[in-house]
Amino acid sequence: MIKIYTDGSCIENPGKGGWAAIILNDGNKIEIKGNKENATNNQMELLAPIQALKKIPKGSKVQIFTDSKYVKSGITEWIHNWKKNGWKTASKQDVKNKELWLELDLLNNEFEINWNWVKAHSTDELNNEVDLLARSAANN
Repeated sequence: MIKIYTDGSCIENPGKGGWAAIILNDGNKIEIKGNKENATNNQMELLAPIQALKKIPKGSKVQIFTDSKYVKSGITEWIHNWKKNGWKTASKQDVKNKELWLELDLLNNEFEINWNWVKAHSTDELNNEVDLLARSAANN
């Protein structure tokens, strides 16, 4: 089972953004991160699992840990209605970050993923570590 911790950060929202992931696989720990100008926090939260999933073998069993309820609820709950409603929200607005959601949805279907929400800035050491990585990426 591969474990992935993800986080996103923005200096201002929108502003300079950073994302990061920690991938734990067979005793190996891989850290990845990146940044983007003119990004939002939610975009960075989505980019983190997208980039992490691209680094592991398709078909893997994965546990993803995120402190973003937006990502967790979006990919496990809301996305079903968005697809049914032509990528419109319950209030008939266009779904924000549709391209990122489409990419995450494709990747989500290529793995056996268990999505987990963890409380931010709490006792989960790896979540705190990935938070620091994302913030450092946003500051670069």
